[in-house]
Amino acid sequence: MSEWLVAGAGGMLGRDLVTVLRKRGADVTSLARGELDVTDEAAVRGALRRHRPAVVVNCAAWTAVDDAEAHEDDALLVNGRGAENIAAACAASGAVLVQVSTDYVFGGDGQRPYTEHDRPGPRTAYGRTKLAGERAVLGLLPGTGHVVRTAWLYGAHGPNFVAAMIRLASERPTVDVVADQCGQPTWTVDVADRIIALAGSGAGAGIYHATSSGQTTWFGLAQEVFRLLGADPARVRPTTSGAYPRPAPRPAYSVLGHDRWASGAIKPIGDWRAALKRAFPELIG
Repeated sequence: MSEWLVAGAGGMLGRDLVTVLRKRGADVTSLARGELDVTDEAAVRGALRRHRPAVVVNCAAWTAVDDAEAHEDDALLVNGRGAENIAAACAASGAVLVQVSTDYVFGGDGQRPYTEHDRPGPRTAYGRTKLAGERAVLGLLPGTGHVVRTAWLYGAHGPNFVAAMIRLASERPTVDVVADQCGQPTWTVDVADRIIALAGSGAGAGIYHATSSGQTTWFGLAQEVFRLLGADPARVRPTTSGAYPRPAPRPAYSVLGHDRWASGAIKPIGDWRAALKRAFPELIG
């Protein structure tokens, strides 16, 4: 019997979650995409029967935001049906489920932090498919299903904005970065820590927001990366979203509120600058 089963364990968040769990002595079954296809209902049920986890974390997802616009059915199969398959298997086995979701379930046009109780209104195919996964989990597991929304993730494994800025700082004299999108840069290790705390807290089922506190723009984040590298932040130049048109519109405002953590006596993730500074040795190592 495994204490934890992590689906999508080959991704940026999944890898850090498995690492943190093992460092804490947890018994973890780690299943990457090639080891567990979440769209295969029989395979999902079989995996839970074999390993009998107490807690399942679903990090598996179609995360290609732009590609989802042209392939929404394919994205829905992973993000919606995949989450439903895992939730149904957890309902049958009695396992607790933590489903990882996204700020894209909101429209991105707010003017205050989105709360866990705000009505979703996705504007992209990716957001719609992730919302379908949320609803499947909460519907099938009303007492033991947890949805953890996160955003603007960076980490040591896999492509991400912070890694790109570290690379570009050594390759280009200047970098143009969007300054009209606002959000919360969030380290995957911090999200992993909150997922583990949530599963062990006895906090109620439902939605939680795992992002850093405070807010900035992509431009502000890039400048902070340059500062931490000892590079001149003036080499980062502001531009607009219009300079980088995408098939899927990016949210102008992706700031999430964190009130729900208090129900489990869990502290939200701290300030995004402090988190980036803590993460930096691992990111450049």
